[in-house]
Amino acid sequence: MGYPSSLSDVERATAIAWFEKGLADTAVAKLLGVSRWPVRSLYRRWRARGPGVLVAATRKQSYTFEFKLDAVQRFIAGETKADLAAELELSSVQLLEKWVREYRRDGEDALRPKPKGRRPRSDSAVPPGEVSGLERLRRENERLRAEVAYLGKLRALREQERR
Repeated sequence: MGYPSSLSDVERATAIAWFEKGLADTAVAKLLGVSRWPVRSLYRRWRARGPGVLVAATRKQSYTFEFKLDAVQRFIAGETKADLAAELELSSVQLLEKWVREYRRDGEDALRPKPKGRRPRSDSAVPPGEVSGLERLRRENERLRAEVAYLGKLRALREQERR
C-alpha cells in the first residue's frame, strides 16, 4: 500500500516513546538524526492509531458502505479527521481523506464496494445465447454476399442456355 519506511524498528519504537512523552515529529527527527518526513508519517499514524501503529497489519481491512458513509458525513458535519480516525480505528487519516474526496467527486456511489478483477470485454458483455449487433450484421453481410454470388452464377448459366 505505502512505501517502506526508512526508519528501522528501533528508531520507530524510540520515536513512539518520545511521541508519548509529548514531543512532535520535528523534534523527534532531530533527536534521531533522520529526515523529518518518515517521522512525520509515523507521527500522524501514531496520533490516529496510538501505540498499535508498530503492530504490522495481518490483512487489509475492508469497510462497509454504511461505515464509510457515516464516517464521511461525520467529517462533513465538523468532526476532525484525526479524532474520527482514532475513534473508528482507521489505519490512517489518509483513508478518511480519500473517502471524503471520492464522496465529494462522485457522491454516495463512490463509497460502494467495487467489483473485483478486470471488467469484462465489451464483446463478452452480451449474455450467452444472444448475438451482439455487430455479430448479427456480420452474419447478414455474409449471407447477402453468398446470395449475390449465387444469383450471378444463375444469370451466367441462363446466358449460356440462350446462346
